[in-house]
Amino acid sequence: MTVWIVLSILLVVLSPLAWLRPSRVQNGRMALRLEARRLGLAMQLAPQEWPHWLGQPAPSPCAQYHRPRRGSQPACWSYWQTAPGVWVNQWREACQDQSLLNHFEKLPANVYKVEADRQMIALYWGEKGESSVLQAIADVLKALA
Repeated sequence: MTVWIVLSILLVVLSPLAWLRPSRVQNGRMALRLEARRLGLAMQLAPQEWPHWLGQPAPSPCAQYHRPRRGSQPACWSYWQTAPGVWVNQWREACQDQSLLNHFEKLPANVYKVEADRQMIALYWGEKGESSVLQAIADVLKALA
């Protein structure tokens, strides 16, 4: 009888340790983020206020993958993906730049936004997919930087 009491007390004491272990989803995201670091991308969780017309529900904060831009006067732009393969600007006008569209078509459907300012190019992603998806994202960011 005392063995069962001691065993149950040990289980009660040790059970919170199981909650500290990361889940499979968290392990997968950590692996993707480490791989992104190896590919030369920086990552941060950035709070976002998404436009009401965005077709897919986007998280806030969202994972932002970015890299610095080259050039003295790079163009600044911002495009949201309202549906897979449909990219619009802040006024909901479709993207007309064919060179950008060629790069955007390589991105997965759970990329919510791609923006470029004078210092960096950033991509907001739902972090679902394999490392091959991350490689495609890194290639697009490198090409657009």
